[in-house]
Amino acid sequence: MKERGTNLKNYFLQDINPVVRFLILSDMIFVGASGLLGPIFALFIENFIEGGNEAVAGLAVGIFLITKSVFQIPIAHIIDKIRGEKDDFWVLVIFTALAAVVPILYLVIDTPIELYFVQFISGLFTALTFPTYMAIFTRHIDKEKEGTEWGVYFTLTDLASAALAALGGYIASVNGFKPLIAAVAVMGFVGAMFLIPIKPYIKLKPEEPKK
Repeated sequence: MKERGTNLKNYFLQDINPVVRFLILSDMIFVGASGLLGPIFALFIENFIEGGNEAVAGLAVGIFLITKSVFQIPIAHIIDKIRGEKDDFWVLVIFTALAAVVPILYLVIDTPIELYFVQFISGLFTALTFPTYMAIFTRHIDKEKEGTEWGVYFTLTDLASAALAALGGYIASVNGFKPLIAAVAVMGFVGAMFLIPIKPYIKLKPEEPKK
């Protein structure tokens, strides 16, 4: 008789193949790090950017999302055209690590134009990492557990973001934004390093088509 329901081991990443496990762990830390600053990003802009207000905050977020949206489909198309996963892996690792340290730039900017430039860079790096992450995750997902493993991914990353969003507000209120931004960068970089263990499982050459 087929087992029904969700095995609790999935939530602890015990019954999931190593590639998917480390991808989920990486994004739990990386996306969770973003949660530290995300909910209070507008307050940071208001306090540290000259003339920072609701309009500047809205445009900054818009620039990030538009840049990500415009570039990620062409990037995904290029990735699909190059056979094998070696390119996917290195693009994912390098640009996730670069995206992790982008928040440090918030410490050295003080004008809206500089903020918009940082948001553009962040959106571009995200456009490079999002399709590569999804491509590798999709190729290595366990058969007949696709829904479960995507569900585990979103559940754990959302929980990490929720917990760290609450923590981020507390850190900012007690220690200020500079230590918070440093923590975001450090955590994000640690998340990027959790991608390294998937290298032995990466298919360096494309599979030959079946005859």
